[in-house]
Amino acid sequence: MVGVIFQNIVFVYGLAMILVYAVLAILSNIGVRLFKKRSRFTDYSLLLDSPLTPGISVIAPAFNEGVTIISNVRSLLTLNYTKFEVIIVNDGSTDDTLEKLIHEFQLVEVEFAYNERIITRPVKRIFKSTNIAYEKLLVIDKVNGKSKADASNAGINAAAFPYFLCTDVDCILEKDTLLRMIHPFMAEQQQQTKEVGEPCPECGFVHVEEDSMRVIASGATLRIVNSSEVDEGVMVRERPPSRYLPRFQEMEYIRAYVLGKMGWSMINAVPNVSGGLGLFDKDVAIKAGGYDHQSFAEDMDIVTRMCGYMLDNKLKYSIRYIPTTQCWTEGPPNMKIFSRQRTRWGRGLAEIVTIHRNLIFNPRYKRLGMIVLPYSLFFEFLAPIVEALGIIFYIYLILTNQVNWEYAKILLIFIYLYSIMITTLAICWDQLTYPYYRTAREVVGLSLMALLEPIFYHPLIVFFALRGYFYFLIGKKTSWGNMQRQGFRPKQTT
Repeated sequence: MVGVIFQNIVFVYGLAMILVYAVLAILSNIGVRLFKKRSRFTDYSLLLDSPLTPGISVIAPAFNEGVTIISNVRSLLTLNYTKFEVIIVNDGSTDDTLEKLIHEFQLVEVEFAYNERIITRPVKRIFKSTNIAYEKLLVIDKVNGKSKADASNAGINAAAFPYFLCTDVDCILEKDTLLRMIHPFMAEQQQQTKEVGEPCPECGFVHVEEDSMRVIASGATLRIVNSSEVDEGVMVRERPPSRYLPRFQEMEYIRAYVLGKMGWSMINAVPNVSGGLGLFDKDVAIKAGGYDHQSFAEDMDIVTRMCGYMLDNKLKYSIRYIPTTQCWTEGPPNMKIFSRQRTRWGRGLAEIVTIHRNLIFNPRYKRLGMIVLPYSLFFEFLAPIVEALGIIFYIYLILTNQVNWEYAKILLIFIYLYSIMITTLAICWDQLTYPYYRTAREVVGLSLMALLEPIFYHPLIVFFALRGYFYFLIGKKTSWGNMQRQGFRPKQTT
C-alpha cells in the first residue's frame, strides 16, 4: 500500500515537473522572439549620449585572484558606458592579488568618505590610481568576511551611483553589458512617463504614480569561458569547453538562463539574478538589508528580500532578464572544485527555503509567495530528495521482483528523451538569440552532451546537492574563493 502511494506521488511529481518545463520552453521561445524583434528597433548607443543615462557602480569582490586579476580589471575598465566606476573589493586575499593591483594600476591609499549603510567586516584601506587613465577604478582592502556577500556589501557602501552591477572578478563581460542591462530600467521609466503624461508646468518634472512598476534588478545569460580565446580581458573567440566537465556546465547554464530564467521573466517571476552578473537598484537593495553575509545563496537571498521589501511597502516591481550572453565565467575544471561549488549551492538552497519559509504560499507576497518560492521548494530543493528516494525504492522493487519491466522501459525512455529535448530546445533558443558558436560542429558537439547528461552529469548534481543539504543540517561551515583559477586561453597568433 505504501509502495503504491509513493509511486503515485512520484508520478504526479514527475508529471508536474514535465509540464513546468514545457511551459517554460514555450514562454522562453516567446520571450526570445520578442527580444529579437525589439532589438531591431533599439539603438543602445543613444544611452551613451543622453544626459539622463544613470551611473552604474560595477562591484567585483576578489579573494586570492592573483592569476587573472589584472586582465579582468582591464576588461571591466573598458566597458562601453558613459558614467560608471569599477570597485574591486579585496576581501583579505592571502596571495598577491592586492600587490598586483597596486603595481599595475599605480594605486595609492586615499581618504574616502566611506558610509557604512550595510554592516561589514572592517575596511582597512581604500585606493585610487594616480594615473588618470584609471580614474574609474576604486580598490577596497578589507578584513576577510568569509563570504562574497560581505565583500559585495562593502562595495555597495562605497558605490557612488544609483545602480550597481555585481559580478565575479574572474568574469569576462561584453563591452556593451551595462548598456544592455540598464535598458530594462530605462524602458520601464519611459513607459511610465508616457502613461503619466507631460511634465508638470510648475516644476518641470514628470510625476510618476506611486504604484507604477519599478525595475529592481536585471540579469543576462552567463557562459563558461573555458577553451574560449581571451585577449587582455576581451573575448575574442567563443568556443564550447573542450573538457567534459566544463562542457556539461556550459550546456546546463544555457538551459538554466535562456530557457529557465527567460521563461520566468515573461511572467515576472524570476527566482534569482545570478551572483556572476546582476544589475540592481541600489536604494532598494540597501533598504532590503543588502546581501546576507551568512548566506551561501546570497544571489537568491537578496532578490527574495528586495521583492519582499517592495511587497511589504505595497510597491509594484519587476525583474527582467535578457537572453543575450553578457558574461563569461571560468567554470570548475575538475571534480574537486566542482564538488565544492555544487555542495555550497545545495546548502544555500536549503538556507533559502528555511529562512524564507514564512513567505511560501503566503498570498500577501503574490507571485513571490505563490509561484517563485513554491517552485524553488518543490522543483529545486525537493527534486534531489525525490530522485534519491525514487532510486532506492526502484532498487527495492527490483530486488523483490515487483517491477513491470515493459512499463519501466517505456517510462525511462520517455524521461530520457524528454530531458534531451528540453536541453536541445534551450540550445536552439540560444542560437536563435545570437550564433555565438561559429561552426555547426561546435553546436552539434554541445547538443550531443545532452545524451550523456542524464547518465553521467545529473547524478553528480543530485549527490552534491544532497551533501549540501546534509552540511546544512549538521551546521558544517564552508568558505568562498577556492576556485583555483587556471587563467584564460590567450588569442591564437598566426
